Amino acid sequence: MNQEKVLKVLLGPVVSEKTTMAASTSNQYIFKVRTDSNKREIKAAVESLFGVKVEGVTTSNVKGKKKVFKGKVGQRINWKKAVVKVSEGQMIDASAS
Repeated sequence: MNQEKVLKVLLGPVVSEKTTMAASTSNQYIFKVRTDSNKREIKAAVESLFGVKVEGVTTSNVKGKKKVFKGKVGQRINWKKAVVKVSEGQMIDASAS
């Protein structure tokens, strides 16, 4: 996979209380990724960008919420979430990316 594709796969970290607890207890980091990316591309991107050994990747498609604004119904965008498990003893500083 070329370097340009690697840089475009990961869109950013998902930072919340739940993701922070997952990172500290079970070495899992959650990223927002492109909807057309697959697990192999995500694994290669994380390993090359952060220099860690990835044990596994789990992905899920998150549907956007339906919202009403000034009487009109709209929908937020759908996005893809990747949960990346890294090897024991390694860590990612996801807040800096």
